[in-house]
Amino acid sequence: APAPPPAGHLFSDPAEIEALRRNLLAWYDKCKRDLPWRTLAATETDADRRAYAVWVSEIMLQQTQVATVIDYYDRWMQKWPTLQALAQASLEEVNELWAGLGYYSRGKRLQEAARKVVSELAGQMPRTAEDLQKLLPGVGRYTAGAIASISYGQATGVVDGNVIRVLCRLRCIGADSSSPAVIDRLWDMANALVDRSRPGDFNQALMELGATMCVPKAPLCGECPVKQHCRARSRKLFGKPAPVPDVEDCGVGGCPLCPPAAEPWDSSLGVTNFPRKAAKKQPRAVRTATCVLERRGCHGAPEYLIVQRPSSGLLAGLWEFPSLPLAQGLQEEKQREALAGHLQAWTGRPVAARSLQLIGEVVHIFSHIHQTYVVYSLPLDGDVTLDHALSPSRWVTEEEFNASAVSTAMKKVL
Repeated sequence: APAPPPAGHLFSDPAEIEALRRNLLAWYDKCKRDLPWRTLAATETDADRRAYAVWVSEIMLQQTQVATVIDYYDRWMQKWPTLQALAQASLEEVNELWAGLGYYSRGKRLQEAARKVVSELAGQMPRTAEDLQKLLPGVGRYTAGAIASISYGQATGVVDGNVIRVLCRLRCIGADSSSPAVIDRLWDMANALVDRSRPGDFNQALMELGATMCVPKAPLCGECPVKQHCRARSRKLFGKPAPVPDVEDCGVGGCPLCPPAAEPWDSSLGVTNFPRKAAKKQPRAVRTATCVLERRGCHGAPEYLIVQRPSSGLLAGLWEFPSLPLAQGLQEEKQREALAGHLQAWTGRPVAARSLQLIGEVVHIFSHIHQTYVVYSLPLDGDVTLDHALSPSRWVTEEEFNASAVSTAMKKVL
């Protein structure tokens, strides 16, 4: 059986927990940012509509900065103000609005879940974190906790990247914060801390603290509303860990939550010693040949051929210029030949490799892939009959291209 968590890393004093809640909520009431999803959640009297507004924001905010999300969120809620409206939308419409936001499967799962609520749950959102996570595709433990606490008042904690950072600093947790064992302890802590009368506000306050003050680098410790509870700050100020209920529980014999012995406290880093993270895997390098096929449209403006990606996998269902993954180390001449053969299927006629004009390379970094597009151009004379037995394809003007569900990488290519 796993060892019990060391007492020194926990919040065990009820008076301290209550003081932390009070100080954090007072700071949040005074200093919280004015964000559109908070405004909607605060003014919407119907709990399910409030839950939908929170849900959309939480899905968009996964792996994406607030400043980027605001415009997408406003346009989404104008287009689909209710869950029922989203359920009636097409995946193509969802992808078009989501284009440029990244991690495109998020929008697809959000729509799938909306349809499930309408078709299988009589239009009623699940009201507990447990049911939200169990019944809705794409809703994980964090998103479920956020919706349930903010929209339905369930006293359940949340743990996201910001909360991990705050809790690890508050209690000097220096083990790998991505490990399942540490994540479980952080969830236990979040559930113990959450304010029972204002769970949604408390969770948002904890996340707000991590986003605006307890930031990864150069945190504003002097202004922090819970600085008196922060063991990392005490250690920085006094050069040693803050007193703990039983010092023998911590730092001796391989404490599972302390920094590993091979990575001792670095006094120059102060509180930013925490959290410790495992080394990131290097993204794998992928090279893809892509060709911008161009023709003159009926009004003389250039038109470009775009084709739809498969319905699963990376960038599922989005549109792109005809593209072909390249083997590692393939010479440029062989690249042309391979791409020419691939294009023949789209044009319905032979394509000479020498007719492809090499334009240059576009690099785009996905979370796990370092993608290089080798970009070619091919002007076409006369009409081209598209083979609809292949993946869907169509000719678009530049304006239509930019309004389509295309990735940021393809916009770079054009």
